[in-house]
Order: sequence, then structure tokens, then C-alpha cells
Amino acid sequence: MQLNIKATNLELTPKLKDHVQKKMDMLDKYLGKFKVINARLEVSKISNHHLKGEIYRAEANLAIGGDLLRVAKTEKDLFKAIDKVKDHLELAIRKYKDKKIDRKKKEQKLGALI
Repeated sequence: MQLNIKATNLELTPKLKDHVQKKMDMLDKYLGKFKVINARLEVSKISNHHLKGEIYRAEANLAIGGDLLRVAKTEKDLFKAIDKVKDHLELAIRKYKDKKIDRKKKEQKLGALI
């Protein structure tokens, strides 16, 4: 999957970039025949004014066909936020596929009845 990675308020190190790419590549097996038109992931440090430490945010946007799957998570650990985004994006992809497959089956049933 061709992925655009953006870092806001933090440095995009090679280690971070490799981690993001590895996690997002794991989603390819769930996509199956669906083609991703655009994949973007943004990682950011929310602000410097938190008293309890830094808060990180990871947001992923996948454009599949005419639909957009979007997941955003915040955590105290950047890598944990990326992992959570990957997990929730996996669920969103499965739900999207089930919805598309069910719709296709219903259309085939209606076509057979007519």
C-alpha cells in the first residue's frame, strides 16, 4: 500500500516511518480485491501544555472506491496510538467489506427474482 505519512509537532524519524509502514502493510490482507486510492496517516504531538506528559495522536484515512474510512486515536505513547489505529482500521475494513458483499448478494438475489 502506497502510504503518505505526515508528522506534526514531532520529527518523522526512519524508525517511526518504518513502524507506520509495517503496521499499515498488515492491512493489505484484509483489503483483498478492494483497491486503495489514497492512504494517509498523520502522527502528531497534540500540545506542550499538558501537565501529565505528552499526548500523541494518530489518524488514518483510506480512500477506497468512493468511500473514506477514517480512524483517529490518542495515547500517551506514539507507537501505541499507531497500533490502535491499525487495529480499529482493520475492524473498519472488515465492516466495509461485509457491507459491500451483503449489498452485492442482495442485488444478485433481486436480479434472479426478476
